[in-house]
Amino acid sequence: MSSNAKKKISRQQRAARIEQAREREAARAAQKERSERMKKIFTVIVCIVLVLALGLPTMAIAVLGM
Repeated sequence: MSSNAKKKISRQQRAARIEQAREREAARAAQKERSERMKKIFTVIVCIVLVLALGLPTMAIAVLGM
């Protein structure tokens, strides 16, 4: 009887479960998007720091060497 009772759920319960699953999936997608965006921002910041760290001393030597 208990296995039969578990299989029979009302339409409202089924709809609620489907809606919860959709919400979970949307939350996962949003989290993934945020994570990817943060990774891109981090990469850009690292590149800028490297360009400044390598470019400023080179320019200073070029200007002072003249």
